[in-house]
Amino acid sequence: MRVALKIAYVGTGYHGSQIQPDVATIEGELFNAFKQLEIMENPKDAYFKSSGRTDAGVHAREQIIAFNTDRPNLAIPRVINSKLPSSIWAWAHAEVPDHFDPRKDAISRVYRYIMSGEEYDISRIRSASKILIGRHDFSNFCSKNEDNDTVREVKRIDVRVSGALTKIDIEANSFLWNMVRKIVTALTMVGSDVRDEAWLKQMLEPESYEEGLEPAPSYGLTLMEVKYPFQIPWIEDVYSLRRASEKVHEYLVRHRVMAEVMQELVPKE
Repeated sequence: MRVALKIAYVGTGYHGSQIQPDVATIEGELFNAFKQLEIMENPKDAYFKSSGRTDAGVHAREQIIAFNTDRPNLAIPRVINSKLPSSIWAWAHAEVPDHFDPRKDAISRVYRYIMSGEEYDISRIRSASKILIGRHDFSNFCSKNEDNDTVREVKRIDVRVSGALTKIDIEANSFLWNMVRKIVTALTMVGSDVRDEAWLKQMLEPESYEEGLEPAPSYGLTLMEVKYPFQIPWIEDVYSLRRASEKVHEYLVRHRVMAEVMQELVPKE
């Protein structure tokens, strides 16, 4: 049977989602759990696939994975979560067709970037974001890799203010390496009046203009959703979602305290 799972994780402390030798990764933790439960012995033999890669420090609310298993009764969130660290959890599962490929079958992905917004002109960011909508060559907005096709279609960019923070949602058919984080860098450059919209339009013409951009920090980025052209019969695990909520609350409390601690480390003038 082929099973799909929705996986969420806090990417801090992991060297990305894809398994790598001698470093902690999301897939590495998943494979260890699957092996302990005898759900999967070899990822290649099980035709293991994921909806995409996330870089070191990047988080996910809805990473989709799929694999074949002879023990579908154990391939459910609450069982798998018992073997995973608290920073990773499955929260929904579904039986899917044998040919289902979470990456190739997806029609779009949605990422959210959260940043401090106090130093930026949000109206400038919103205006500039409209330039990026549509099908463009995003060669200037990615780190070079083996993918020679750098044309992508950005379907929408939503920018909104939430207190002292700014949230930027970007949906595209697919993303290049560091594409979201470099788009955020470009938008903040316009939003802080370092660059203008004419420059941003130039950046979409890599044949005549090239410029390197530093990607925005990874800790602000989350993979929010992967969309498919068909319905997947997801079964959400209420117990796993409740436990995840408890874990997140623990994170929130710890980081709120740490934020206050950091303030106390600097003597007040």
